Amino acid sequence: MNNKNYEIRINVATQYVDAQSEPDIDRYVFAYTITIENRSQRPAQLLSRHWVITDANGKVQEVSGDGVVGEQPKLGPGETYRYSSGAVLETPVGAMQGRYRMQAEDGIDFYAPIPPFTLAVPGMLH
Repeated sequence: MNNKNYEIRINVATQYVDAQSEPDIDRYVFAYTITIENRSQRPAQLLSRHWVITDANGKVQEVSGDGVVGEQPKLGPGETYRYSSGAVLETPVGAMQGRYRMQAEDGIDFYAPIPPFTLAVPGMLH
């Protein structure tokens, strides 16, 4: 899979969800909003996702599946798609990274990397 001809930009915003978290039992809930932008000249469709979620204890969870939030969005040139989801960690700090498997309109599959980002309870990191 070659992604040289496809520029998919991914931006992430994270938020700690205090109301759903229970630090007394090592349950820390985070929400994240992903914005996917097709900066190439060709349409592409998001087919699947693969996440690697690591907590501060080094525990790794891998999550794979079709699409995102039940959808497999098609993005034309210059279009964006935004969705929100969440993750639950056993520690107040962790990280996520991964990739989306995309398919161009000509049937060529390629990966769009999701750069690593931090999940942290406010005040835990400086």
